[in-house]
Amino acid sequence: MLKLVLLALNSKYVHSSLSVWVLSGGVSRYARLPHEVTVIEATIHQHDGEIAGQVAAHTPDVVGISTYIWNAGKLPGLLQALRERLPGAVIVLGGPEASHNAETWLGHGADYVLRGEGEQSLPALLDALAEGKPAPPEQAPTGGPVNPCSEACIRSLKGRIAYLETSRGCPFQCAFCLSGGSGVRFFPLDTAKEQIALLSRSGARTVKLVDRTFNCDAGRAYELFAYIIALDTDCRFHFEVAADLFDERTLALLQTAPPGRIQLEAGLQSYCEPALKAVSRRMDIQKAESNIRTLLQGKNIHIHIDLIAGLPYETLPGFQNGFDRAFELGAHTLQLGFLKLLHGSSLRKRAEELGIRYTEEPPYEIVDSPWLSAEELKVLKQTENALRHTYNKSRFLSTLQYALSVSGLRPFVLFRTLGEAAPNHGTALDEYAGQLYGCLAKLPGVDGDALRECMICDWLGMVKGKNMPSFLKGAGPLRKQAEALAKKQLGRGAGRGETAVLPSGRAVFVDSSSRDPVTGLYKLHNIIPQK
Repeated sequence: MLKLVLLALNSKYVHSSLSVWVLSGGVSRYARLPHEVTVIEATIHQHDGEIAGQVAAHTPDVVGISTYIWNAGKLPGLLQALRERLPGAVIVLGGPEASHNAETWLGHGADYVLRGEGEQSLPALLDALAEGKPAPPEQAPTGGPVNPCSEACIRSLKGRIAYLETSRGCPFQCAFCLSGGSGVRFFPLDTAKEQIALLSRSGARTVKLVDRTFNCDAGRAYELFAYIIALDTDCRFHFEVAADLFDERTLALLQTAPPGRIQLEAGLQSYCEPALKAVSRRMDIQKAESNIRTLLQGKNIHIHIDLIAGLPYETLPGFQNGFDRAFELGAHTLQLGFLKLLHGSSLRKRAEELGIRYTEEPPYEIVDSPWLSAEELKVLKQTENALRHTYNKSRFLSTLQYALSVSGLRPFVLFRTLGEAAPNHGTALDEYAGQLYGCLAKLPGVDGDALRECMICDWLGMVKGKNMPSFLKGAGPLRKQAEALAKKQLGRGAGRGETAVLPSGRAVFVDSSSRDPVTGLYKLHNIIPQK
């Protein structure tokens, strides 16, 4: 018998790891010999010595680590620390980062790298090590899916994000991704439903389905959506979908979901046809847009859409046009991502031929290309910074809409302007609000009082119990009356920062006990003064 520690290195504490629990289940199911398995979930922000100490406390014979671009930069130092604390232990790496870059990681001190799926390969290796035999050939799972939802897994999830897969693989073959090319294996529906129900009662605040294109089988997606909609739970469920694959029946079903129950992430990636063709991305963009608009009309589902900057043949002006078109859909989140040349992706193999340069260290992000210079990528980074700290956090939404409506600026230009004038690198929210005001007040057509009014209302709706910056605070004869009316309408004393008098003389208050489950914003009320 061997003692195995399966180590996950998550990017944040709130995240959990699916892979280590799947592998633990694989050892239980497929190992011929008994092995003692311990799961440790750490984060990339912990010190190497601290993590190594946690692992060493279990005196393992074998340490298995799942590798990804978000934790690959942490691994060299951690492997060294593990070697110092556990000189006799066998270190096994798996996951996409090591699978497609085995020689590098063997050079960093790993004893074995398991490529591809590990549910059967890992227990086969453990048995071989226990018996003193050579490592067996790698093997993909031949049985049904392994259940990751052990009692220990469920106990670890309180308040965190849980992950689950109900299928594996992708029907598409996008050149920047590693998931396509091998088809899709669908796990039994009954198994998926059992695990979904279990996670809905686990205390996890969100369950993210990691199926690469959840709705690639419309009938199957409909059945699972219907099951989740009918659950008695406060848990949210997040899906990665192809927006153009929704049929009318599924769109109608989704509009019946309890508000906030379902979140959909739809990757548009680009509006540039040559770019999409170059990366083998197939999508009916008009249908995708139409379906996104339909889903938004229900106001019950959080919609997240993605664009990727840096794809071949897409220039900055072209990306700007696509950004404006995507923004005008009105999704709750518009993620501006940057092309990453992953080990094992077909695009990485063509990068030199295409003239795309990227960082040698993870996450292998684009540096420049024949279509985007380093300076233009800097512009995009600044734009993304402003987008991420305002719109994508549901901050200052009416302020942004006001600025767009009166200035005549296109969305990309507005966020570019904000990103250049008010970069946010850990800036306190009240200070950032002042920087935004200073920038927006200079735009053509913007009235200072109207801008302040929007920012005051936004502040009340987006934060709870936090005093607004002094430049936004209003006073006057309505203050006491506003507080009294807020108390009457709330049925309790108005808390700190729940009322405000606007520059126009209108008063408002926020009900900090009433939060929109889709947008996360608190409900704002106008106060009607007594005459």
